[in-house]
Amino acid sequence: MFNGLKNNISSFRRGMMDGIPIGLGYLAVSFSLGIAAKNAGLDAVQGLVASFLCSASAGEYAGFTVIASHGAYFEIALATLVANIRYLLMGCAMSQRLKPKTPLWQRMLMAFHLTDELFGIAIARPGYLNPYYSFGAALTAAPPWAIGTMLGVIAGNILPQRLVSAFSVALFGMFLAVIIPEGKKNKVVMATIAVSFALSLICTYAPYISSLSGGTRTVILTVIISAVAALLFPRKDEEVIAE
Repeated sequence: MFNGLKNNISSFRRGMMDGIPIGLGYLAVSFSLGIAAKNAGLDAVQGLVASFLCSASAGEYAGFTVIASHGAYFEIALATLVANIRYLLMGCAMSQRLKPKTPLWQRMLMAFHLTDELFGIAIARPGYLNPYYSFGAALTAAPPWAIGTMLGVIAGNILPQRLVSAFSVALFGMFLAVIIPEGKKNKVVMATIAVSFALSLICTYAPYISSLSGGTRTVILTVIISAVAALLFPRKDEEVIAE
């Protein structure tokens, strides 16, 4: 029992450390999200609560857009669902990395704080994932996202547009820092990343497909690319056990 508690504390601290750079990136990026919230008519407290309950930029942008157009609650929920539907796939992948007897409340808390970046650092951990690692990462990464949105609402349109755009680019650079190291260890992973980038660019401009939302395109590409990679390069049982 003592060893289990010690392991949980160690994983929690490690997660907090890994979540700090993500939180700093979130703080910068959510500034632009806060400006979008202000344009939609939300005040600072509402922006803070919105980002605390929804840690997904695409989903929040979609929701704020519908709010700005005076849409119904159902339209907001539907727009957010479509924009964030990729998290269903991430949740399925994450559940495979947990021990079968992991309590339901731990699974639900992990799902609540599931973001692209937190998923990236968690899924890269070897062996079974300790939920307390994700709890620690969320503790240092999630609050800056909400606080940054609130500060963005307060700042309003005072910040230059170029500076706001620069903040938005920071998140993509941070996500690259999450996936590239894992790709350098495994050529198959690196090739899959390169193919994903290429197909994502093609689908952005391809007829018919480009008319789909970004979240829908992400889900389609994720299912196809991961299925092909699994068929062509299946992982051996001893490789999983070695982790």
